[in-house]
This record gives sequence, C-alpha cells and structure tokens, in this order.
Amino acid sequence: MNRWLRLARLWPGCAAALFAACASDRPPPKPLEPLEPKIAGRVVWGERVDGVNFPLTIAVRGNAFTVAGDDGTVLTLDSASGRTIWRAEIGEKLSAGVGSDGRYAAVVTRNGNLVVLDAGQMAWSKPLGVRVSSAPFVAGERVFVLAQDRSVHAFDVLDGRKLWTSKRPGDPLTLAQTGVLLAFGDTLLVGQGPRLAALDPLRGSVRWEVAVATPRGTNEVERLADLVGPSVRVGSSVCARAFQSAVGCVDAQRGALKWTKNVGGLHGIAGDEQVVVGADGSDRLSAWRTETGELAWSSERMLYRGLSAGASVGPTVVFGDSEGIVHWLARDTGDPLLRHPTDGSPVIAAPALAGTTLLVATRSGGLFAFRPD
Repeated sequence: MNRWLRLARLWPGCAAALFAACASDRPPPKPLEPLEPKIAGRVVWGERVDGVNFPLTIAVRGNAFTVAGDDGTVLTLDSASGRTIWRAEIGEKLSAGVGSDGRYAAVVTRNGNLVVLDAGQMAWSKPLGVRVSSAPFVAGERVFVLAQDRSVHAFDVLDGRKLWTSKRPGDPLTLAQTGVLLAFGDTLLVGQGPRLAALDPLRGSVRWEVAVATPRGTNEVERLADLVGPSVRVGSSVCARAFQSAVGCVDAQRGALKWTKNVGGLHGIAGDEQVVVGADGSDRLSAWRTETGELAWSSERMLYRGLSAGASVGPTVVFGDSEGIVHWLARDTGDPLLRHPTDGSPVIAAPALAGTTLLVATRSGGLFAFRPD
C-alpha cells in the first residue's frame, strides 16, 4: 500500500499495522536482465536538495525546472546548464510542491501555509486550514490548491486574496498523494475522488464531472479510488489513474468518458498521442492506445521494483525505481533500451522534460539531469 496514504477518522494503530503487513508481504524486486544499451544518454549536470519526503512535482516552464526540498528550499534551474536561476529558503518543511507559471512559484508547508514566491522573492504566505499533498497549480494570475479533503481553493497570485472554495461531501478515507489539477482551455480540471471535475476558474462552480472508476470493495480501503497524478493531456483527451482501481481517458471538450480499464496501480501515468503507460500494484507495465484504450503491450520485466510515475520522452517512456535506477523503454513495445544509476535511493517523482533535458529526483535529494548523446 502506498506510503502517502492517510487514514482519516480511523485508529492510527490499525493503519500502521495494515501498511506494515502489506509491505512485509511484497516479494523482492525482480532481477534486471543484462542490457546492451540501444540508445545513448548520460548525466550532464547534477544538483542536490535536502531530501524529498513529500510528494514532489517538478515544475517545468520553458527551459527551466523548479524543484523543492524537505527543508523548504525552492530553486529554479536552467535546464541546459544546471545553473541556479534563483534560490529561496521558506524556513519551514514542506508537505507539497512545487507549482510554477515561470514567474510565480507556490509550495505548501507542513504547518499548512501556502507560500508564493515572485522570481525567488517572498510574495506572500497564507494559512490554509487544510492538509495538502498536491503541488499548487499556478495559472492566469491565480493559485489553485487541491486539499486532501478534495476541496479546491483559489487565490489571487498578486496579493493572496482568497477568491473561492469548492467543496465536496467529506469521505472517511483520502489519499495524501499527488492528485490531478490542470487547465484545459478556460476550465480547471481537478480530480475529486474517482471523478474528473471541470470547474469554472473564476467562480469555482462545477461545469461537468465524469467518473473514471466505480469504486468496489467490502471496506473503505478497498473502495478508495482517488485520481492520482501525473495525468496525461493529449488534445482534448485527459487520461488519469484512479488509485488501485482503473486507468481511463476523458474527452474534456464534451465532458464524456472515452474509455476506462479496470487495473490496479498506485501512481500516475505517462503517455502521448500514441499510448498511455503505467505500472500496476506489482509494477507490471501496461500500455493502452490513447484513443481507444486497446492494450498495446504489457511487460513483467520490472516486477516489484518500486517504480515511480513515468514520463513520455519522444519514442521512449522513462521510469525510475526504488534502487535509484532510471529505465528508458521503447514506447511502442516496452522493450528496455537504456538504464542508468543515480544515488541508490528511490526515484520519487515523475521525471520531467525541458527541451532535451530530463530531470530525475531521488528520495535523498539528488537531482540528475540526463540528455541524449
């Protein structure tokens, strides 16, 4: 069971026992097959932050990455050289981060404060009163925050003025994990439970919502099916994973479900106009045709290796594992093409692409920038 799962209104001792049992039952990682590299790539620069023990999202705008570390350090790096464009110290440990529109960057602290930076300088800070695990989304001079209770909060990016809040009925069980929060035209798309909801970004009213999964199970743990990030947007299609339940695609133009497949899994998905790729709870990788949901391929080469969410990079898909190894696979077949070690600690966020540079972050705070030769 995912380490970022939070049990609300349940006895903590029961939760600890449940997840310890799940971890102890997990088989050892499948040994990697010998690999003769089919493509060339190398580390071109590196950087470090003070560990990453929260659900990190690496923000990409233009040719820059914005990242954050446990101690509240936030920095923007030039993707070509690794040069630090700006660096800020929040002074508090983080629970979520980081969102950026290229100028403003936003993070949330463990004390529940939303902090917004303007080109690395403190702009404002505001207490939220809710727990947050998803990176804020910054767009259209607004900052949007998705809380663990599935409420959405909008703020003016210039002065921190609260604009609106959209709430759903509370559930006894929610995920402390990166959710789905993105823009589609003039609409804010947000994962609320197993549903993808379209909100008016000016008022917070719901325009439509579509269920990607139908939760089933005999208890609240089995019925937990929140949409988890990262998601995939291709044209008018937005594809996402419902935690431990399904992978599906929604036509965001019409507000209609295109397809859904019942398949377990803990992390978000990668993809492009050809395929959507993700790992199930056993780290079996599957690829579905983006347009139809037809299974394109499946691979058991990396069973139980603790795969991260992936990234689509041209004709490849890229995943990290719990041993800090980065794997490049052929998008169309799933065949391994290249693997490269990092620092031995788990890769903890979906790799992020800016230009031709791919950035990978590890649990111990290593930032590794890869580029094809």
